[in-house]
Amino acid sequence: MSEDVLDSTTVIVADDHPLFRSALRGAVEQMLSRPTVIEADSAQAVQAAVTEAPDADLCTLDLRMPGAYGFSTLAFLRGNHPSLPILIVSAITDPDVITRAQRLGAVGYIPKSASPQTIASSIQRVLDGETAFPDLGPDQRSPAETTDQELAERIASLTPQQFRVLTRLADGLLNKQIAYEMSVTEATVKAHVTAILRKLKVSNRTAAVIAARQLDVTDPEAAMVDPQTPAATP
Repeated sequence: MSEDVLDSTTVIVADDHPLFRSALRGAVEQMLSRPTVIEADSAQAVQAAVTEAPDADLCTLDLRMPGAYGFSTLAFLRGNHPSLPILIVSAITDPDVITRAQRLGAVGYIPKSASPQTIASSIQRVLDGETAFPDLGPDQRSPAETTDQELAERIASLTPQQFRVLTRLADGLLNKQIAYEMSVTEATVKAHVTAILRKLKVSNRTAAVIAARQLDVTDPEAAMVDPQTPAATP
């Protein structure tokens, strides 16, 4: 990779924990010469970051952030910004989750417990156009694979505003609350909800929420990892 390329590298670091976000930023800045690093602490902030830097070279993405239901943000970004490589960085180490991330379009997956050297090498591999997944042994296809793919494609078809409305529906907000948060009218929110139901091929908002949460991830061991004190801090 030439120095000119390194100088122009833009990386979006998306994680809601300030210390780990700072650790990732530090890893990127140690690897590259004068990169542009944009931080995001929620699904909405990721959308804003991608809008600010549509030609970003990489986005590191945590699966569990405010407004992000597991793979829903990954699916949205893959659909709306297909040229943006997305590297998952998560406390979840379940092989099924890692496999699902790969099949839904991520270019790599780094456990938050990984060493600084592993994180740096994974980021470098992705910037060099390669993939960076842990070795999981023989491929085991999940029964949810087909459902995941179909739902991901539907979420990917949502516009940025529709995706914001969907995540707020999943958070349990009413139309008037969503309208206030997004500074739009209730009529606009209702129009977005109608479009969301059509694109997700569901009949009501409850079904839309269930669909969004189908791409969520759970891992009992994740609670045992304290992302505020990451082992990966450079």
